[in-house]
Amino acid sequence: DVQLVESEGGSVQAGGSLRLSCAASGLTYRSTYCMGWFRQAPGTEREGVAAILIGGTNRYYADSVKGRFTISQDKSKNTVYLQTDSLKPEDTAMYYCAAASALVPPRLVFSETAYNDWGRGTQVTVS
Repeated sequence: DVQLVESEGGSVQAGGSLRLSCAASGLTYRSTYCMGWFRQAPGTEREGVAAILIGGTNRYYADSVKGRFTISQDKSKNTVYLQTDSLKPEDTAMYYCAAASALVPPRLVFSETAYNDWGRGTQVTVS
């Protein structure tokens, strides 16, 4: 079975940082084309915040996090990271990582339907 396990989130003050990780197991990393981070705040729809093409250098960010969040990968550990800096209260949400086993065109990297495997989510609270 495919498993995506996010690290524990946390509570931080505005301006602080958190590093989230997503460890993938049960899938062939070579057959995973794209991994993304999404988030969902109460009462809102889930939105994509960052995505990375596996094995490549292409990274994508939502405008709301550009310049503050950084997505990276460690292929040797089958792990993707999301470094979140200069956090704001509006970044408070449940964060999910997702994996896509098919090629994802850039215009769809923040489309939920492009991803077939999801983690259970981790809570980030910024006060």
